[in-house]
Amino acid sequence: MKLHTLSNKPGARHARKRVGCGEGSGHGKTSGRGHKGMKARSGGGVRPGFEGGQMPLYRKLPHRGFNNYKFRLEYATVNVGDLEKLAQDSADAMSLFASGLIRKPGMLVKILGNGELKKALTVSAHKFSESAKQKIEKAGGKVIVIEPAQVEEKKD
Repeated sequence: MKLHTLSNKPGARHARKRVGCGEGSGHGKTSGRGHKGMKARSGGGVRPGFEGGQMPLYRKLPHRGFNNYKFRLEYATVNVGDLEKLAQDSADAMSLFASGLIRKPGMLVKILGNGELKKALTVSAHKFSESAKQKIEKAGGKVIVIEPAQVEEKKD
């Protein structure tokens, strides 16, 4: 069996509705859009949440609370096991970026404790999990926490 020999079961594919092809087609004249009105027009239709001029539900309900979405700090996470792959004896955001472990060089980095570390590394990051700290120090390495004051404003 080859890909070019495969075909759908009968009835699996429907012919598209061909509108505006004369009265005999069943979809002529107004092309299934009825008579006049907003929905009959090209590009017509109401925006999401519009209720025909009635006060929309989303405006009737109270809006309470605080959303942290705009102010959150996103961390790129790197596991201790991934640090084993690094060639050099120190790890910071630039070396992690060069090795492909994080996407951008200026990202905030958090080191997590998944995996094992056998070589001594000096790791600079913004956050560490407790297990990551223990594993790095147990392997003879050093943990350097970059303080939040040194972190630049988040760039979008």
